[in-house]
Amino acid sequence: MPSRRTILWTLFAIQGVCCAYFVTDVALDLFLPNHNSTLAESDVVEAIITLALFLGLAFTASELRHVLRRQDQITDQLKVASGAFADLLEVRFGEWNLTEAERAVAVLAIKGYSVAEMAKLRDTAQGTIKAQCAALYRKADVSGRLQLLSLFLDDLMADTLVPA
Repeated sequence: MPSRRTILWTLFAIQGVCCAYFVTDVALDLFLPNHNSTLAESDVVEAIITLALFLGLAFTASELRHVLRRQDQITDQLKVASGAFADLLEVRFGEWNLTEAERAVAVLAIKGYSVAEMAKLRDTAQGTIKAQCAALYRKADVSGRLQLLSLFLDDLMADTLVPA
């Protein structure tokens, strides 16, 4: 299936072809009149409509370029943010001297998994997960999952990841 970008530009090209047809038709009506030498009222209306179509096409091209450029910028920001978040996790986990098990539990906690879900995913007892969470929160100097997550969000939001 073609991408959205391809579909948008294809539709724009079709509109451009239609606009070119009408511009050509109006030009022929103006410069090569038919057997009667007077300009018909319908030709004036057609010329006004064609001008409106052309202006709309020019505006659409400008907006389409702007929207697609903004989409690319947001995609780049998400890539940087994703990488920055992973890097930030590693730095913090290192600062807190987390064990591999605590690191895994921390990632699952940040992702929003419950203790029962973490136990199932890690194939361990819920009591073990609770103990690892308690150790994690103590080492991170937070009272729970929300404060843990807010540490990372504060760090990420303090930086401008991609310059405007």
